[in-house]
Amino acid sequence: MPHTPSRHLAEGPRVGIRHFTLADGAEFTARARQSKDLHHPWLFPPDSAQAYDAYAGRLIEDPTKAGFLVCEKDTEEADGAGGAASGGGSIAGFVNINNIVEGGFRSGALGYGAFAHAAGRGLMREGLGLVVRHAFGPMRLHRLEINVQPGNAASIALARACGFHLEGFSPRMLYIDGAWRDHQRWAITAETVTSG
Repeated sequence: MPHTPSRHLAEGPRVGIRHFTLADGAEFTARARQSKDLHHPWLFPPDSAQAYDAYAGRLIEDPTKAGFLVCEKDTEEADGAGGAASGGGSIAGFVNINNIVEGGFRSGALGYGAFAHAAGRGLMREGLGLVVRHAFGPMRLHRLEINVQPGNAASIALARACGFHLEGFSPRMLYIDGAWRDHQRWAITAETVTSG
């Protein structure tokens, strides 16, 4: 059987990461709808075709953003969500780097989410690690920050497991789900990853 080249930018044992495409809309939105209970009240990924096109379009076109899908390797369409429809394995979650600043700062802010079928399986830990290494490697960033609500224990555990360190607390930082929410600031730098 001929080898099909991977569309992944980077791969680990169980997942690979690749950029968003507009063709991923059907699977992404189906998984977002299946994951509403998991995501609420922390995040609200697009769950309709129109919302996905706008969201993915910004990640694809805006140079201050980079979006990555965390995809299970060698998965088939087994759960009715359209897995592997655009190649590269079914979507387990996503990691976005927002507010990318170059020059002397070379920094970005991370946002991420797992989908319900992948939650608790360690796939996002592997995927976030791949994104961090990609950001500090080919993207040439120096610092990444995660802003997370103090009650979001799963997100904090993921940040900690991937080597991020708590740097501080920002009261009423982001407007989410109808209110200004407090956030903890977690960060990592390239030196931390390369030396650790």
